[in-house]
Amino acid sequence: MTITDEDCLAETLAFNKQFEAAAANRPVREGTPDAALLAALRRNRLGGDSPPVRLPHGQDRVVEGGVKVRVFVPDQVDGVYLHIHGGGWVFGSADGQDERLWLLAERARLAVVSVDYRLAPEHPFPAGPDDCEAAARWLVKHAAAEFGSRRLLIGGESAGAHLSVVTLLRLRDRHGITGAFRAAHLLFGPYDLSMTPSQRSFGSRRLLSNTDTLRRSYELFTPGMGAEERRDPEVSPLFADLAGLPTARIVVGTEDPLRDDSLFLAARWRAAGAPVKLGVVAGAIHGFTLFPLTITERELRRERDFLSGTGR
Repeated sequence: MTITDEDCLAETLAFNKQFEAAAANRPVREGTPDAALLAALRRNRLGGDSPPVRLPHGQDRVVEGGVKVRVFVPDQVDGVYLHIHGGGWVFGSADGQDERLWLLAERARLAVVSVDYRLAPEHPFPAGPDDCEAAARWLVKHAAAEFGSRRLLIGGESAGAHLSVVTLLRLRDRHGITGAFRAAHLLFGPYDLSMTPSQRSFGSRRLLSNTDTLRRSYELFTPGMGAEERRDPEVSPLFADLAGLPTARIVVGTEDPLRDDSLFLAARWRAAGAPVKLGVVAGAIHGFTLFPLTITERELRRERDFLSGTGR
């Protein structure tokens, strides 16, 4: 394990304190939000209170299976990145971070295909994984003709990181597809929905995610399941056989309730025989890349470097 960005720790911890203080003035949401509140919350970008910016570079498409995707294609394409957004399987959208994805497309020379998978609670498990699997299969079949490259990469943030691993496992187990995706980039994902020790012990700190918010997300995504059912490898990839998966970069912050998920997944990934890079960002909270911090600038640069240079 490598702890990075300790030189930024003062700035990072000051941001955490400010975030927590601001959150203390907002009401705590309990249970399932009603339709009107859910729609209002979904209109805003993750971690913010204003709508996301939609860029003209993004193209909305519908691929096989009726799955919606948002596509960014730069002038030069050296690979194709299947991006899966975060938001606890309840929030977020493929057009929720156009600026970041277009920058990644241009600088890493990647066609970026972001999946607009169906969200809970209207569409609980397995709807979201089904959509991601369908988009991945479409790319395996059509990436060369569509984008001029067979070099496929996959990744996402938070719930999107979870869905990325689930998608790789489904390709392997349901379709016998291994090696098509050459790298996985996994930012602060939940990989054990029965809750790792760091999830259970984090408590009620009003950061972007905590023990209570995680538990509510799992109840919305997998309604009616108990802890033992959530340990099913199809739900919690930490319990899956990870053989045959590609090189991975796994990143988490020290102040993230999902810290153990990344540490444990990296150990199991490595034990299964695939190369893995684990980065642990000093002082970072869950979802830190949503905010204008030095550690965010550095992490997005490391992400671009990994995705542009891996799997060639």
